This record gives sequence, structure tokens and C-alpha cells, in this order.
Amino acid sequence: MPIRKLEAKMLLSIRFRFSAKAAFLIFFICQNITMASGQTLLPVDFSDLPVLQDDFDRSSLLQAAYRQRVSLQKLSPETRISIAQGSYNPNQLIASINEFVQIIEKAETGHDIAKALEKKFSAYQAAGSKYADVYGKMLVTGYFEPTFEGSLHRQPPFLFPLYIQPSDLKSEKFADSGKVITGRISKGKLIPYWTRAEIETRNILSGSELVFLKDPFEVFLLHVQGSGKIKLRDGTLRAVGYVASNGHSYRSIGKLLIDEKRMSTAEANLPAIEDYLKDNPEDMTRVLHSNPRYIFFRWRNSNGPRGNSNIELTAGRSIAIDHQALPSGTIGFLCSRMPVFDHKGTLTGWRPIHRFVFPQDAGAAIQGTGRVDLFLGDSEDARRSAGLMKEEGNLYFFVKK
Repeated sequence: MPIRKLEAKMLLSIRFRFSAKAAFLIFFICQNITMASGQTLLPVDFSDLPVLQDDFDRSSLLQAAYRQRVSLQKLSPETRISIAQGSYNPNQLIASINEFVQIIEKAETGHDIAKALEKKFSAYQAAGSKYADVYGKMLVTGYFEPTFEGSLHRQPPFLFPLYIQPSDLKSEKFADSGKVITGRISKGKLIPYWTRAEIETRNILSGSELVFLKDPFEVFLLHVQGSGKIKLRDGTLRAVGYVASNGHSYRSIGKLLIDEKRMSTAEANLPAIEDYLKDNPEDMTRVLHSNPRYIFFRWRNSNGPRGNSNIELTAGRSIAIDHQALPSGTIGFLCSRMPVFDHKGTLTGWRPIHRFVFPQDAGAAIQGTGRVDLFLGDSEDARRSAGLMKEEGNLYFFVKK
């Protein structure tokens, strides 16, 4: 649930700290959530912001900020990024990052941060879902980097492949709209590429296998997450990452199961979907093939996963947004909540989160101003949390005046 003003006042009693403590995104009802009141961002007065009390560690905050700055430095100076009614070039946004870093390094309390930001920054709130009862309410989910066992050769039980980008996958950009269409060439025309069902049932991509996994749901999960690690039979650990898609739109299998009344909206999380498919193996192919979107992979270096602009993601700090609806290259502040587990992995409750974040990734199901997806890392706790998160929240952005 979003942190409202009453909760913000309660947070005033909590001492500011940068402690050393350390999707499930698109399985949920992922309708195309669009702008409220026709606007993506609205200016917000600092007196109306939640207390800018960061609940996560300082090192990850600075690391994510530095990575954001590096990505901006790689952009052409002519690049323009729209934020509300303004238009900014990379150098202006780099100046925002530099100013923010200086504030964080000098601040001793949350009050110090808020005071400095109010003096030097403008604040905006994401419009949220047009279906929400109040302005700014968003659906906040989490995603993670999974690890699965795999083999470089097809041999039982490793029978389900990840594929490299096929040679016949083509993309065409239309000059008038800037839209990119992905497909394959047939009789001189670009037509839609093969769907998930066609690829997995017709052996179309034989010879393009990258690695083989044990379970078709593990393959599907990697397609959703976009990256992961594979533990090979000799014990080595190799990382895979997104390289391309077949161009088809994402369709939520969680929404399918809800529409078919096989589970309720409240029940539609990763553990419930996994349990359903394990209990109904005869239905797995039909359910997975209902999503025509298909992802192709490559081996990547052993560092962490990278976002859509080739930024290495920072667990707990990087978020995925729709960069057509909300601004990239900026500084954000996210308010929502996350699950809490005991040492056995049992859910024991929920805790509020309120932290600075950076838009460094995107996702096929993260569309409009009402969706934000928080990268949680590669731990088992990250998987558990991502599997359950579908929470209300609010997202704010800051840019130097």
C-alpha cells in the first residue's frame, strides 16, 4: 500500500540511516495502464512529498547513481529527454546526478536531504493508473535474476532450450512514427515472426540452441525475467541475457488463469502459478503458449544483469518503467511495501519501503504511468519477494532546477 501523509509523519520518528543491510512482475494482471488525466507527470510541492527517508543502504544508492551517470555520458549531446513540460539534454541530467550525489554524501539526516533537494530540485509525481481512485497510485511489482541447472547438450533431463537470436529475425523502423516492427521476410515482405507455440512445437529453430534446461516453466520464467544464471553440469556458472524478442506482444498467463477462474486476482502470484502448473501438468503447454512473445538469449559476462539501456542493474535501486510514458535518466523515489520472511522462508508480514531509485530498465508488460517494477537481485529472498509483490505505491521524480 502507498505511504500516505499519516505514515510519512510516523516516519519522522525514525532515524535516518543508510544501513549495511542488504515479472512477480508480469505474471499479474498486466493491462496497459495509461496516463491519469492525460498527463504523465504533475509537479508536486515538497510539503506534499512523503518524508524522503531512505530505507536501504548508502553504498547501493551511490552505485546506482554512478551507473546512471555513466549511461548518460554515453548518449549523444543532441539527445532530448522530456520531463513534464521540460526538455533536457544528457549534460543537464548529469548535472542533476552530480548534485544529488553531493547531497547524499553530505547529508546526515533525511531532513537534510529533503531540505537540499527542495532548494535545488523540482519534484514530480507519476500520474499512476487511470483506473486508480486517487492520483498517483501505481502497481509496484518486483523481479529477480533466477539461477537454473542446465546443459550445453540436449540430454535427459535437459530437454528444453533457450535459443540465440535467429538469423531470419528482422526489424524495420518506420521513419514517420519511429516505430520498430520485428518479424521475418516472406515473399519480400516483413511478416510477423513465429509465435511461442510455433517455435516450441514445430522445431523451427533447430540448431540455434544456446543451452538446455530441465523444465519448460524455467524457460518461460527466464523469458519473463530477461536474464539469469545457468549452472552447468561441470559446476560452472554462466550468465545469459536478453538479446531480442520475436516482436509479439506479451500476454499475461496470470490474467488468463484469473479469467478462467482457476484462481482469484489475490491468489495470482508466482508461487500460486507454479503450484497450479505442477498440479496440472497437462495444462502447462496450453497456458504457456497463450503468451506468443518469445525471447532470445546470449551468453553475457559474469557481472549482474543489464537494463534496456545497457546499464548494470543495482538490486533494490534499479526500476523498470515505460520510458515512453515516464522519464529516463532521472532520480526517483519509490514508496510501497515488501514481504518479510523468516529464516525458513515463511512469509511473516510486510514492511514499508521508501527509497531513492533509478529508471534503468523496461519490460514488455511495464506500460503506461501506472506500473513500476523493482529489481531485487539474485538471492532466494529476491525470488520469494518478487513472487509475491503486486502492491500499491507511488513514484516521484527529481530534476535539478
